Amino acid sequence: MSIRLRLTLLYSVILALTLASFSGMLYGWQWRSVRSREEGLLANAARRMAGVRRLGDQEAGERWPEERWPEERWPEERWPEERGLPPVLPFPEELPNREFGAWTMYVQIIDLEGEPVLRSENLGEAVLPLSDAGQNAVRNGDPWVESAVVEDEHLLIHSEPVITEGQVIEAVQIARSLTDQDQYLNTLGRNLLAGSGIVTVGAFGIGWLLSGLVLRPIHRITQTAQAIGAERDLSRRVQYTGPNDEVGQLATTFNAMLAELQAAYHQVEQALQQQRQFVADVSHELRTPLTTLRGNLGLLRREPSISTEDREDILDDMVGESDRLIRLVSDLLTLARAEARRLLQSEPIEVKPLIEDVGRQVRLLDPGRTITCDGLLDVAVLGDQDALKQVLLILMDNALKHTAGPVTVTTATTDPKDSRNPSGPNVAISIQDAGPGITPEALPRIFERFYRGEEARVKSGVGLGLPIAKALVEAQNGTLTIESQVGQGSIATITLPQVATPRKQSDIAPA
Repeated sequence: MSIRLRLTLLYSVILALTLASFSGMLYGWQWRSVRSREEGLLANAARRMAGVRRLGDQEAGERWPEERWPEERWPEERWPEERGLPPVLPFPEELPNREFGAWTMYVQIIDLEGEPVLRSENLGEAVLPLSDAGQNAVRNGDPWVESAVVEDEHLLIHSEPVITEGQVIEAVQIARSLTDQDQYLNTLGRNLLAGSGIVTVGAFGIGWLLSGLVLRPIHRITQTAQAIGAERDLSRRVQYTGPNDEVGQLATTFNAMLAELQAAYHQVEQALQQQRQFVADVSHELRTPLTTLRGNLGLLRREPSISTEDREDILDDMVGESDRLIRLVSDLLTLARAEARRLLQSEPIEVKPLIEDVGRQVRLLDPGRTITCDGLLDVAVLGDQDALKQVLLILMDNALKHTAGPVTVTTATTDPKDSRNPSGPNVAISIQDAGPGITPEALPRIFERFYRGEEARVKSGVGLGLPIAKALVEAQNGTLTIESQVGQGSIATITLPQVATPRKQSDIAPA
């Protein structure tokens, strides 16, 4: 069942229950109003008749009609001296017909046993009934009202006790047909039922249309999702121009989710492309030493055997290629660990001693080169000491390879109040050489795996040094940038978060 149908059904059921409750209350109010009116009319007539039956002398009998009804309505020779029933009922309406459905009243006098004593002429042979509960009430001096069916006619009967000198001597029963009232109430009930049904059906149709309009954006979202799944086009968006209600927020959230998915998909696609390129580059780099080793092994097995001098050269060549393979695999492992940010600690590192130590190691590789590490700041950064040392070795080694001039290492700190640095103060470690520089075309690609510029191809290496350095720095929440101009050299800058130096913390005297 669709949400549109569920909402429409729920709305229609609530409306139907509301209409049923309202119709029931209206019908009940009308029923009570009609019944109360009829009971009041019968009670008034019964009290009058009971009063007439209580008159015991001529003076009272003559005075009662004069006070209540016109004198000509009461023939003096028959009533009330005989204390019987008047030939014409004492009501403004005088209807000659004797049918129970007519608008008239029927009078009956009964004794304490419930037996009829007198009856009005319009009753004919019919007898007004009185239940056992009604008889008990009348005997106790209380009026009683009940309904009964007499000769297929629904009557409302009021029984009023006649009390003389504190004793109940008889009871007056006055009845009136409820046929008109029943017809009115039945008609009212049918109209209410039919009207409620028509309103409910109409409301269902209107609710179906309105729910379709309200849920149309959701339908468009569904269609968009289906189209994206079929076409794999994450650039599509839900077109929504309505108010910013729940449905509007859903459309906005769905579009934002599509944007995130599109970005993630592009990242995954780019990562897969890089992975394919990486595999291709690794295969290319590994193929050369492996091919060399395979060829040299073939030379060693050749018959007749090669000379001793050639054998020594081949063995030296194989050792060199094996070392190259080991370095390549080691660099690849280091790069993978750096990109996965594994085995890296986060602790305060004193920058000055670390740079001086790396400078001494690099000077041993090329004693004739000038490596300047003067004026270093006594600051500390947050990172992994071994990883940072490896980055410095890679950058200094690159500087030595690409220039015959001096290499200068400097440090600086950023301003904590600098709006461009909201994360806090940083320490910048710069390594500057005086080499030929990097061309503008090659500068954006220097951090790609296995990439080597034209001038770098004559040097040793496989093009993994700078990618490893960048990955290690970023794993320590830092950045690595390289600026270069052709003919003026290059500057590699490492930026890491600054922290208080361990030495300064230890110098704090206890409180």
